Amino acid sequence: MTADDSFNRLDDDDYPAYTMGRAAEMLGTTQGFLRAIGEARLITPLRSEGGHRRYSRYQLRIAARARELVDQGTPIEAACRIVILEDQLEEAQRINAEYRHAAESANPTAAT
Repeated sequence: MTADDSFNRLDDDDYPAYTMGRAAEMLGTTQGFLRAIGEARLITPLRSEGGHRRYSRYQLRIAARARELVDQGTPIEAACRIVILEDQLEEAQRINAEYRHAAESANPTAAT
């Protein structure tokens, strides 16, 4: 991968562009918090060749939601479970909308 390829990947929400220190700084939290949500299996950061954790923008959004819940007094394990369920619900709703759209496209008279 060239430097240009790496630069172009920065627009990819799943590209692990952020170190643990930078991720913690961006979220206004500690590296220990990121380790804790990793241990709770909310997010699994990718590892660099040297073994350092790297986070994507998608993972940072998930971590930010967990932090929001923890800041409101929710225990970290419960916050992680809530975020997982919210993410699953959003995905299910997206899939449902796709199926509904496909069904309406296949049979336009049934939608009216």
